[in-house]
Amino acid sequence: MIWPKTGECYHCKQWIEKGQEHDCWTTTEAALTEDLSEDLRDAWERLRETVVEFGDQRIYASGTAIMFSRKACYFFVRPRRKDLQVCIFLGRALRGPQIRRAERTSASKFANIVHVTHRDQVEAPVTDWLREAYDLFDKPPAKKTLRRAKPKRAARARR
Repeated sequence: MIWPKTGECYHCKQWIEKGQEHDCWTTTEAALTEDLSEDLRDAWERLRETVVEFGDQRIYASGTAIMFSRKACYFFVRPRRKDLQVCIFLGRALRGPQIRRAERTSASKFANIVHVTHRDQVEAPVTDWLREAYDLFDKPPAKKTLRRAKPKRAARARR
């Protein structure tokens, strides 16, 4: 991967200059997708091309997944033998036949899991959900509502 800015790598703590090649995880996008079947490779290429059109973002391989991030990761893909496991981070749990499961990952985010097996599955509503996740960082954070503590009951005097 070409390093986007001069600084210390979070993972290996090595100092890297801007534009320098660096891969501390010893994996690449190509390595993770090299053994995909023709259908899965087509689906992967369509998925990647679709989200690249959204705008500025960082795409990198990490462990067994390919991450797509802006300020933070908004979705990732795990290329597997039978499918592409797509995990989309949104502020809500999604419902639909494409959603395998939705798990709360923090107080404000859900990980919505979709399994893609063919390029024809990379269309609405999946692409709409990816766009929503991408745009999530453009919105100001939701205002937190403060809960007022209930007044404590006065202890009753014992007779």
